[in-house]
Amino acid sequence: MIDLLSLDATDQIKALTAKHISARELLEASIARVEALDAQLNAVVAKDLDRARAEAQHIDERRARGENLGPLAGLPMTVKDHFDIEGFPASFGGDASLLNRKVKDAAVIKKVRGADAVIWGRTNLALYGGDVQTYNALYGTTNNPWDVTRTPGGSSGGSAVALATGMTALEIGSDIGGSLRHPANFCGVFTHKPTYGLVSQGGFCPASEPVLADMDLAVIGPMARSVRDLRLLLSIMTDAEISAQAPSMKLREVNASVWFDEPSFALDPEIKAPLAAFAEKLAVAGANVAAVACPVATEPMMFAYTTLLYGVLGSAYPWPVLAFYELLRGPARLALAMGAKPLSLAQALVGLTARHREWLVANEKRAKMSEAMREFFSRFDVLIAPVAPVAAFPHDHGPLPLRRLTCSDGRVISYLEMINWIAIATVLGLPATVVPAGFTKSGLPVGVQIIGPRGGDALTLSVAQAIEKEIGGFRAPALMQAHEMNPQMEASELSSFKNSSANLGH
Repeated sequence: MIDLLSLDATDQIKALTAKHISARELLEASIARVEALDAQLNAVVAKDLDRARAEAQHIDERRARGENLGPLAGLPMTVKDHFDIEGFPASFGGDASLLNRKVKDAAVIKKVRGADAVIWGRTNLALYGGDVQTYNALYGTTNNPWDVTRTPGGSSGGSAVALATGMTALEIGSDIGGSLRHPANFCGVFTHKPTYGLVSQGGFCPASEPVLADMDLAVIGPMARSVRDLRLLLSIMTDAEISAQAPSMKLREVNASVWFDEPSFALDPEIKAPLAAFAEKLAVAGANVAAVACPVATEPMMFAYTTLLYGVLGSAYPWPVLAFYELLRGPARLALAMGAKPLSLAQALVGLTARHREWLVANEKRAKMSEAMREFFSRFDVLIAPVAPVAAFPHDHGPLPLRRLTCSDGRVISYLEMINWIAIATVLGLPATVVPAGFTKSGLPVGVQIIGPRGGDALTLSVAQAIEKEIGGFRAPALMQAHEMNPQMEASELSSFKNSSANLGH
């Protein structure tokens, strides 16, 4: 017997199309999965069940009449609590003052609902999306399904947990400081950080007044349990020509650079071992694998990134302490002049209060690095790198500047080093697809990010899909094995529609 909710979205849609299950039944199964597991995980924190049930029933009726349906027809979905839905406003990670607004669908929500997906729940995130953990005062803490004492990452942590445990088959998240990549890495699922600007930000950051300008650095992207699902959802989310079908690619055709060693960036030995094994598997599969240093100098990269990042945080988020930061501006700049590093509190404070001239300096550094990356990608197809310096770590909700991360060899590093490895794709607006790569000795997932040239989203997705096919992909957490999962179907039934040529959504 096969747990239907463990199938990826593509196969769930095929099951719906073949009428092995109705949209209403699949929705009820998803709700039941949350009821069975979420008391210990706290991933799905708000629901709109009456409307979802009505929408699922309507899709079933349309399918019975033989009407043309969208490519996600009847698929139940949750979305990160970062996106407004008409009649179901977002809290932006726990700001209760935002819940009574009259809102319209965010741009990506409008697209997936137009594709006939059934959105029924919201997944948890950090307040204002401002952490690489997932917790807030309104909805509480979300736990990692591989070890509930640890964080699932953030800020799209609820999204990754819901995916890993079969509560949903597709999710929509966002990324400015690794908020797609960290949760996918920590929970063992897939995600794609698109090229900057590929997906509309309309309705992305809930606020009392609509925000019209795009946020620098930030992107909106898909999360899933397979690469083909990432491609399917991305093709719906964007107006660009991203095919839902992957161009054929084999690993022996890939010219890959591997950046796993950086003297200025920490990397836990427990991470290094599965990464080394992953690189060996790539080589055995026939890929051309070359170890490289970072294609750009890391200190100017981190200076540009932190200046731009904290500038965004200081202007786009409703921090009540900006006046306090402004008072510290003089001492912070003095600390920088005396040698404080880009990940220091001093750099954060200067970034939060950056003048336009300082932004221009950082932006010029970004432009120079972009030119260097264009030359780099003339020699390599992709750059493969770690996502984080450590695997999923124990919950820590203490003051952020005081947090520390402990490596398996006893080394203690700054919490802010969580943004080191993800910086290059973010500051340069590059696409990055995260795939599972292995596990630590203690059984925690480890992923890698496959970074490509600007606009090379189809390329990184194709390389990721070849990795998934030839090396391996998603594995469900052990927590799932302790529960009898429903609905189930015979393996013979599964193969009957997996091998069918039926068009999705019809």
